[in-house]
Formats: sequence, C-alpha cells, structure tokens
Amino acid sequence: MKNFLVKTIANAGALWVAVWLLKDITLTGGNAGRKAITLILVALVFGLVNVVVKPVVKLLAFPLFILTLGLITLVINALMLLLTSWLAGKLDLAFHVEGFGTAVIGALIISIVSWALHVVLPDDKD
Repeated sequence: MKNFLVKTIANAGALWVAVWLLKDITLTGGNAGRKAITLILVALVFGLVNVVVKPVVKLLAFPLFILTLGLITLVINALMLLLTSWLAGKLDLAFHVEGFGTAVIGALIISIVSWALHVVLPDDKD
C-alpha cells in the first residue's frame, strides 16, 4: 500500500511539472485545492493505464523495441499520456493534452521527473 501511495504521489508530481512546463497540457478548474485533487485523480488514472494497458502494448510492440533499440518506448509513453487525457475527459476531470507532439515532450518530462521522485521518495524496499 505504501508503494502504491508513493508511486501515485510521484506520478502526480511529474504530471504537475509537465502541466507547469507545457502550455498544451492543461489542468483547469477552480482553486488550488480543486486542482490538487484533480491532479491526484489523474495520477491514479495514469497509474491504472500504465499497469493495465501499457504491458499489453509493449508486448505487441516488441519487434519495434528491437528495431528501434527501445526508442519506441517514448512513443508508447506518449500514447499512454494521450489515453490518460481521453479517460480524464470521460471522467469529467479537467486535464487535457493537446496533440501528439505535446504528448511526446510531456511523456519525456514525466518520465524524468517520475524517475527523480522515485529516487528521492521512500518505498517498501527500505
């Protein structure tokens, strides 16, 4: 449970940095408290997408991993971010990613920040 909470907080932090840096990734609605709750809910959706959908896509794209020496991972991460944006819209969460190019840059930012936060934040292995 602690590991799940740490990953959700890291995802929320990484998503916040992407929203802050890129004008085409938007988090709208109300005051700071409402935005924080929305960001946590979007982080939960993002985590769910990464747990359920991403392994299937990676398995199906395995030949492309070999062909591109792993660079297809960035494209898959961008697609997972776009899927999260679409699901957030369906769940009436005020989070939107505008376009594939923005999703690629956002996915890169989220990957780097999430990795850094996972290094800093404690987990169950400690």
